[in-house]
Amino acid sequence: MRLAAHELQDLHELTMSCVNSITNMSYMLQHIQDQEFKSLLERHYPFHIRDYNMKVEFLNQTEGAKKELPLFKEQGNLTDYTQSAVNQYPPVQPRTIVPDLNDREMATAYLLTLKRAGREYAYSAMEAANPELRSFLQTAFMMSCSHAYDIWQYMVKKGYYPLEPADQNMISKIGSTYQVVPEDQQIIQQTLHKYADENPIAGESNQMYQ
Repeated sequence: MRLAAHELQDLHELTMSCVNSITNMSYMLQHIQDQEFKSLLERHYPFHIRDYNMKVEFLNQTEGAKKELPLFKEQGNLTDYTQSAVNQYPPVQPRTIVPDLNDREMATAYLLTLKRAGREYAYSAMEAANPELRSFLQTAFMMSCSHAYDIWQYMVKKGYYPLEPADQNMISKIGSTYQVVPEDQQIIQQTLHKYADENPIAGESNQMYQ
């Protein structure tokens, strides 16, 4: 399809990133020991393939991508979202001799890959001029967010990722700095009604999680 110069470079970098991600995921699927981690990666894997194939179509097909990428809901499965249930975090040290990766190392690599990809998708989406490409990049960003949340929760449960509550006094102190703006003010309501048909809405934020 026709692309602006910056869109081509962004797509090239993102597609190369997918080659790396899929290769690493394929390796992981053959070496993961923990069944929960393996099932999580197996569930994500086909959508990373779809993501990659859509980029290839954008790069090679005149009409752009023919496939679609689903918009995922995020699933929370922790009992506490501020504190880990693990009493003692297992220590970690970078290894300099690595005959094979262990589950913790692979989970860490996968999470950091998703975080980096998410940032790149967000930046590229903000810069994209083509509306079809822009929509794809936004959806790919949400996929990265959803998959990162899955693996992050797994790591929290295993004690691989620390999760500790913020000090309640600091929350209150910082929170009290900011005051809510009343949304029933005339100027706000007037502009909402004036541009009601010019702000297309695809859904609400609470539709993104379950």
